Amino acid sequence: MAKRVLMSGNIAAAEGAILAGCHAFFGYPITPQNDLLEHMSRRLPPLGRIFVQTESELSAINMVLGASAAGFRAMTSTSGPGFSLQQEGISYMAGMELPAVIVDVMRAGPGLGSIGGAQGDYFQATKGGGHGDYRVLTLAPASAQEMMDLTMLAFELADKYRNPVVVLADGFLGQAMEPVAMREPVAELPGKPWAITGARGRPKNVLNSLELEPADLEPRMQALVQKFEMMRQNEVRYESLDLDDASMAIVAYGSASRSAMTAVHMARQEGLRVGLLRPISLFPFPYQALSDLAQRVDDFLVAELSFGQLVEDVRWAVGPNHRVELVNRLAGVRLSAEEILEAIRKMAR
Repeated sequence: MAKRVLMSGNIAAAEGAILAGCHAFFGYPITPQNDLLEHMSRRLPPLGRIFVQTESELSAINMVLGASAAGFRAMTSTSGPGFSLQQEGISYMAGMELPAVIVDVMRAGPGLGSIGGAQGDYFQATKGGGHGDYRVLTLAPASAQEMMDLTMLAFELADKYRNPVVVLADGFLGQAMEPVAMREPVAELPGKPWAITGARGRPKNVLNSLELEPADLEPRMQALVQKFEMMRQNEVRYESLDLDDASMAIVAYGSASRSAMTAVHMARQEGLRVGLLRPISLFPFPYQALSDLAQRVDDFLVAELSFGQLVEDVRWAVGPNHRVELVNRLAGVRLSAEEILEAIRKMAR
């Protein structure tokens, strides 16, 4: 039986990275993910691995790029303002086909906003905040256990697709203390024959994201497009609750989904046939699952900690002939199960 340890979501993500074989961490302090960075500063050096507190988030993401190019599993963690600064580096890594893991523990914005938990980074995490045509896999944990498990998965997927992967959490989840079942460390890491390690008698490896001749860039882009389509086909993840007989479905991710799950149980006690669909992969998004659900459910309620970003993907998935409402809180304020339940009642009238 796996050993269970009480830890915060941030610490669970850090331990998941260590178990996954993360060799190098580069980061800059920003609330509410500071304890992740601090934990890595204590844990990595005794293991013979690399920890660097950089002078900025720009430095952090570019050091991740360099370590990844050399063949190491590398990551950074940050929050909204820092994640914004890292978008150029993420775009570069997608263009260079470099694996990396970025943990974004979201806070309220825009600008510096507040240090409260929020989900306003959804657009830049799932649609690509840097320039050009690229996508990053985005995973959304909803518990400290998933902070560990999905961080480990993120490293696996990053290497599988040679692409950056974002673990998108929020401040509430990052600070939540929960028992976590410890996983076994990854025993064997994949080989990286493409890495820049010194030629040693073989043809040199070249990693870049620049082609001065447009005709040379287009075939590279076509190959990337095919890779992103493989992600869409193979990496959709979601969880459902009480949807078999539901007449209304709540859609929520991250910490908002926990309040939504409680609201579903409360609504069921009142005789309201409500269920929950929780996206775990935000890219690729479970469009088909929602489209299929819309064949038998008319009403959808989206619960999120933003002015309404996830709701746009839900509306796209279910189409214009279904009612899609939003229940939300802004500015780092918690969304309670009671608020979601009241929104359910209003839709059910």
